[in-house]
Amino acid sequence: MSQILNIATYRFVGIDDPAALKATWLPKAKTLGLKGTILLAHEGINLFLAGAETAIRSFMASVDDDSRFAKLDLKESWSETVPFKRMKIKLKREIVTFRQEGVDPVNAPAPFMPPAELKRRLDAGEAIVLLDTRNDVEVAKGTFDNAVFWGNRNFTEFGHMARDHISELQGKTVVSFCTGGIRCEKAAPYLRDLGASDVYQLEGGILRYFEQIGRDHYHGDCFVFDERAALDPALGATAGAD
Repeated sequence: MSQILNIATYRFVGIDDPAALKATWLPKAKTLGLKGTILLAHEGINLFLAGAETAIRSFMASVDDDSRFAKLDLKESWSETVPFKRMKIKLKREIVTFRQEGVDPVNAPAPFMPPAELKRRLDAGEAIVLLDTRNDVEVAKGTFDNAVFWGNRNFTEFGHMARDHISELQGKTVVSFCTGGIRCEKAAPYLRDLGASDVYQLEGGILRYFEQIGRDHYHGDCFVFDERAALDPALGATAGAD
């Protein structure tokens, strides 16, 4: 039976004091025996943690006490072992590196499309451009059927490529997606600003789609950035993942 709880979450929210948060959270996380990575920036938080369930719940209860991070949308999965080697909190310029000026997911987000709504539209055969914003290594593990991928090796490249491909999206319904949603919170409004008028972001990303829908309209697994390498639609580590 899997005993380790793995959680991932993020939020774009203004943070004036990321260094102060690190000074508070890092000792607490280490005391609880947690491992993983938390990225902090003035634009928000990006968190990946693993540990005993009681320890995870205790830490997240303290995080929830801060109104900026109340009711974070947690994506949970279980594993036999902890897929991280140490506990780190890093201070960054961005919680997901994009390097495109003027993108403000806090104050000017693009609309979300829930997984059930996406499945309903795909089942009905609606013309939707499923735009994969991840990198080539991730896409090789699996993606949505007939998804559009521009070949970028990282998210910064996606931003540059969008300028060259934006004409392909004009007049079409576009649903951008990534692993957990964070990249699309920047990609979707960026595409809208470039001129794609009907752009959504898949709410909760592939992991939330797996959790609520399963494999429908998706082939392969979902690459994750820890020692599990990839998750299947049941949110279990893929056997023999490389």
